[in-house]
Amino acid sequence: MTFEDIPLWAAILVGFLVVFGSFLALVGAIGMARMPSFYQRIHAPTLGTSFGAIGVLAASAILSTIGEDRFIAHEFLIFVFVNVTTPVTLMLLARAALHRDRVEGSSEVPAVMEKPVDQ
Repeated sequence: MTFEDIPLWAAILVGFLVVFGSFLALVGAIGMARMPSFYQRIHAPTLGTSFGAIGVLAASAILSTIGEDRFIAHEFLIFVFVNVTTPVTLMLLARAALHRDRVEGSSEVPAVMEKPVDQ
């Protein structure tokens, strides 16, 4: 399949999804670079890996499906695996850092939020 064989609607949709996914990944990278503490920085990359991956992988799935004339599910499987492993990794990193900072007595340990009292 050549570029001339791709329908205009698919080219526009794929282009938009790639730009959208790339923009979200860029926002996540900038957020990671600009946040002052580790606990604030670990939230920013999840935006890029979760929502940024949606755009890029959806664009790839659409283009592959049109090019092969059959449904291609590889990109959706990649997306599922990325979205399952990202929150788990984030949680493990945060817990390890919190344990380390509590043991060392660091001032960067976030305050414990109290539960609101029901009246």
